[in-house]
Amino acid sequence: MSETILVVNAGSSSIKFQLFAVESSNRLARRLKGQIDGIGTRPRLVAKDAKGACVVDQSWSTSDVAELPDALNQLVLFLRNYVGRLPVAIGHRVVHGGSGFSAPTVVTSSVVQQLERFIPLAPLHQPNNLAPIRIVLERQPQLLQVACFDTAFHRGHPDVADRYAIPETLYAEGVRRYGFHGLSYEYIAEKLREIAPEIAGGRVVVAHLGSGASMCALAAGKSIESSMGFTALDGLPMGTRPGQLDAGVVLYLMSEKGMSAKETEHFLYHDCGLKGLSGISNDVRELLASSDPRAKLALDVFTYRIALFAGMLTAALGGIDSLVFTAGIGENAPLIRRAVVERLAWLGIELSDEANEKSQTRISPERSRVACYVIPTDEELMIARHTLQILRENHSVEFKEKRA
Repeated sequence: MSETILVVNAGSSSIKFQLFAVESSNRLARRLKGQIDGIGTRPRLVAKDAKGACVVDQSWSTSDVAELPDALNQLVLFLRNYVGRLPVAIGHRVVHGGSGFSAPTVVTSSVVQQLERFIPLAPLHQPNNLAPIRIVLERQPQLLQVACFDTAFHRGHPDVADRYAIPETLYAEGVRRYGFHGLSYEYIAEKLREIAPEIAGGRVVVAHLGSGASMCALAAGKSIESSMGFTALDGLPMGTRPGQLDAGVVLYLMSEKGMSAKETEHFLYHDCGLKGLSGISNDVRELLASSDPRAKLALDVFTYRIALFAGMLTAALGGIDSLVFTAGIGENAPLIRRAVVERLAWLGIELSDEANEKSQTRISPERSRVACYVIPTDEELMIARHTLQILRENHSVEFKEKRA
């Protein structure tokens, strides 16, 4: 039986996972995709095989799967029954790697301690990303774990792109622009070499539009600028996050509204963005289906800001050869793509109505000066690739000794 690599993306009440088989010539084949959600409320495990057939749909009582360790136990039991043995390695998505982690890294207790320092910079993600890592370290210390960072792909930015106009002492402490969704952008950069090699070496703006949204400027497949900065609050409006915000608004909330730091943090991460603008929902599908003028306003602001940042990133690149849409909204919302491209007609971007409605790979006609693509992202495959590379590099290493 082939060796397998497990990819884990843990949230506050869910564990998303994918299992990849390592085949000949180190080719990765997706075997399972699933998640355990509703942890602590209505826990449920659902997984599908490579053909999309459901292989498990199991629920538990709240008391049986009350916390993340319980869910991880159930996932291990399922994998042992389905595959017959545990994976040879686990790759984890970790949102924030700071300035010190510029590449996928073998997890040790020391690494976890360093990554805990970034919890205040990614409070929605970092604690949940690290939780299963700690559990595996305690229970299966011999098992290779690899942390793959959303910030790593952006670490080659020029100094002018990473700096805020603040004193050097703060920059030295790590107050700088990091950028996120790097695993997604890395995948898109690689995929472009396959589907549009004439574009891949040029100037590309990628819009990763999901519940969390950001944009990235790629020059010859390398990130040179991003819409997100010090934290995942910056840049585009998102489902529940405001995006670019005058720092004076934060001061106003605290001084005039009497909000504490924690209250302000919760407000900015949970009550803003499309949800705050519309007062209806953070889900673009619901907003598109609504006749409420507040829903239209929220979507107008969203697409307006995407177009603004596209212009900014085009300036960083010194021009643009291609615009790529990816992630849940980018891949599945033709109306959003159209609204963005209409605002960018001045750049020479045109749409094919039929291709856009069908979400085809290329949605611009051949005459369009700037090519426009829809490319589904695959962050989990990138994590599996990085994990496999490190596994092969460390094939004869005793990982238990590394953690001592």
